[in-house]
Amino acid sequence: MTIQAILKDARAAMDKGVEAARREFASVRSGKASPNMLDSVKVEMYGQYMPMNQCANVSAPEPRLLVVTPYDKGQAKAIEKAIRESSLGLDPAIQGAIIRVPLPAMNEQRRKELAKQVHGYAEDGRIAVRHARTHARDALKKLSGVSEDEVKHAEKELQKVHDEEIAKIDAAMKAKEAELLEV
Repeated sequence: MTIQAILKDARAAMDKGVEAARREFASVRSGKASPNMLDSVKVEMYGQYMPMNQCANVSAPEPRLLVVTPYDKGQAKAIEKAIRESSLGLDPAIQGAIIRVPLPAMNEQRRKELAKQVHGYAEDGRIAVRHARTHARDALKKLSGVSEDEVKHAEKELQKVHDEEIAKIDAAMKAKEAELLEV
């Protein structure tokens, strides 16, 4: 394995950590309705738990309303139950073949809880980036036939990439936090 290959793999792993953190941020409910808010909800269907996006189509026709259209109309009760029992604090209502999920206004305490949740997701992303850096650093040290200067230079490059990726996570976290705390 070459230094370039190790750095490329490390960058790819760090990018995955950043993207995972951004996906988690998107699932946190802010003041506006977003179809991917229900991505974390698992529905018990046909004897197993399935992600919401495999059971129903979720849309946000209004800023404070989600509309869930089950693929199998007979599973509407199961989907409603899964949404109600999730940790999102939502109260869905079945209307014919669709499920309407109005979003309640958030109070200050709920906003702060969600901000803490965002901080936790950001830390998970940072940990993933750090793991990628550590793994790459170990791989660099195990290289044979490469001068110490080349390894030191590669480690500096690796640290630079690490700092850039951490900055991306922090920027996304600050943006989401500002969105949450906006009244």
